[in-house]
Amino acid sequence: MNIGQLVRMANDVGHFFATEREHPAAVAGIANHLQLFWDPRMRRQIHRHLLEGGEGLEDIVREALAQLNP
Repeated sequence: MNIGQLVRMANDVGHFFATEREHPAAVAGIANHLQLFWDPRMRRQIHRHLLEGGEGLEDIVREALAQLNP
């Protein structure tokens, strides 16, 4: 999948969970969503993008991705 699409999708998930009152709950919600609903290949690709600088990823999404095992 195109990395631009994955970044947009991950940020959209981040926007949804950013409404949580507690920041740690928002980060955990994003990580959980990505773990449950994203194909492992998508998680590996976005994680690789994060390791390469993560251009375009919002901070809260970066935090969530750092918690995942690709």
